Amino acid sequence: MQPVADLIFEALFLKHVPRSGYAFLGTGRESVAEHVYAATFIAFVLSRLEPTADTQRLVTMCIVHDLPEARIGDLNYVQKRYVRPDTAQAVTDALQRVDWGPDIAALIEEFEAGTTLEAKLARDADQLSLVVDLKALKDLGYATPDEWLPHVRDRLQTRTAKDLADALMATPRNEWWFRLFC
Repeated sequence: MQPVADLIFEALFLKHVPRSGYAFLGTGRESVAEHVYAATFIAFVLSRLEPTADTQRLVTMCIVHDLPEARIGDLNYVQKRYVRPDTAQAVTDALQRVDWGPDIAALIEEFEAGTTLEAKLARDADQLSLVVDLKALKDLGYATPDEWLPHVRDRLQTRTAKDLADALMATPRNEWWFRLFC
């Protein structure tokens, strides 16, 4: 049980790993764990909008996709230009002591390859979580999200994710609760 306990503590360490891209945005902040929750929930939604997707595999893929960041940190696009983390070794080291480690490693590898429907949707969910954050900042009056949003939307691979991104962009961030009182 000790290896399982270690893995849980390592995965939950992501609550303390900040997402680094917000420094370039100039505002906002988020831990990797907060991002993983957002991406996982969005992936669940995408699985309902794409009925041929394997919901369990998609959601599980999103839960584990950033696990290596507990060891290597969250590298943004600028940092990745200069730093080449050994993600495969981080995954191997993190999972080597649990019998079902290869199952998690396979999901991370599938996510990175991005070829299956579930991987494409997981990658889209990863980007859509940023769309949600950028839209919220835009609604609060920040201008920088306007520069980022077209680039993030261009990274989306599936029609479903693009349609969802458009709906998110057209919806004020507080409309869901504002409707309760108006």
